[in-house]
Amino acid sequence: MTVLGLPLHPLIVHATVVAVPAAALSVLLVTIWPRFRHWASWGPAALAAVALVLVPITTSSGETLEHTLPSTPLIEAHTHLADGLLPWVIALLVGALLVLWPQLAVTRPRMWALPRWLVVGGMVVASVAAVGALVEVVLIGHSGAAAAWSQNA
Repeated sequence: MTVLGLPLHPLIVHATVVAVPAAALSVLLVTIWPRFRHWASWGPAALAAVALVLVPITTSSGETLEHTLPSTPLIEAHTHLADGLLPWVIALLVGALLVLWPQLAVTRPRMWALPRWLVVGGMVVASVAAVGALVEVVLIGHSGAAAAWSQNA
């Protein structure tokens, strides 16, 4: 798929490269800093949801682009790494929702509260997923850049 003659993947990947780290960092902040949690409200969860939408679109456009290029070990490595991002982003969103749920439950008394152990578990999930997503994005980006520059060399 192309947009104005350019493959969609290099265009959409930029949104993903911004959304995933922004979501990961903001979720990490709401997990460890209660004052930021109150200020940011549901913004980090919304960013994680946007990232969750963008990741499959980006990987799908990457697979489409992959079929138009000659197969190389660098492209294969990039594709393999990219397939691992979605689980991290799913965990990031779940963790963010668990961390932020008590804030919503206080403002809406009819909603049921989560047990404390589930919120603490959500904090662990959110923290691990944030770090994992950040590492994964860096590895995917590096391998993608190496594959792109080797094609142009």
